[in-house]
Amino acid sequence: MVNIRNLDPSASPLDYYGSELRRLREEAKLNQQQLGDVLFCTASLVGQIETAKKVPTRQFSERLDAALLTGGHFSRLAGLVLRSQLPTWFQPYAEMEARATYISTYQAQLVYGLLQTEDYARAVLATGLPDGLDELVAARMDRQRIVSGANPPLIWAILDEAALYRSVGGRAVMRNQLAYLLGFRRHRRVCVQVLPFEAGEHASLICSFNWLRFHDDPDVVYTEDVISGHTTANPDTVKEAALRYAHLQAAALSVEDSAELILRVMEERYGDQRAVA
Repeated sequence: MVNIRNLDPSASPLDYYGSELRRLREEAKLNQQQLGDVLFCTASLVGQIETAKKVPTRQFSERLDAALLTGGHFSRLAGLVLRSQLPTWFQPYAEMEARATYISTYQAQLVYGLLQTEDYARAVLATGLPDGLDELVAARMDRQRIVSGANPPLIWAILDEAALYRSVGGRAVMRNQLAYLLGFRRHRRVCVQVLPFEAGEHASLICSFNWLRFHDDPDVVYTEDVISGHTTANPDTVKEAALRYAHLQAAALSVEDSAELILRVMEERYGDQRAVA
């Protein structure tokens, strides 16, 4: 059955995308089934996206641009649409994260979001009991584009050893997640250190935090509580975070020793190392 729901293009990026898809499809004199055939998808999917009931992927957007000869129109909109799926309180941070030249993060319980596999991210995000889990996962995966982009930031991630042992999503998910972390040994702009249990009390027992640096803007520090996140550029707070991060780096294992520990946990706790490329 054809979807004919009318949209207000100004209501949201997703509504704008849907209205543009319908407008350009109709200008091309294609129905939803015909366009779906060209895109190798169902008419139902085209209809769901046109009516803002489903979030388009970047792959869908790229195929759509090629089919309708839009000059990259939908590919450019896709990033805006996916970012709009993030929680409202998180969106300003995501925009800053995408502009940062240096990201330093300490994570006490979980693998850092930009370094998560899709299955691990899905298990983490599901704990918040969201209505749109698929959309949140897609948005998180889209955030990771900055890691492999043309001008990626330098990312220095310190993970508490607890993040390696906390089974998120089950054994197979954890095995693949740790294997994914090991893959960053070959990445010039991502460094992963593990803060071992034997470090005892340390400079950030209270919480995880991210420290972002930019070419021209002031540094910012980002923290989260159980409900939302908090960003500050207060110079005293940034200076304190920088000092604490220096202590964390000093207490953490080297990048090489961290990789050895990750591999050992992967083998001993989650299976063998056949998942490692």
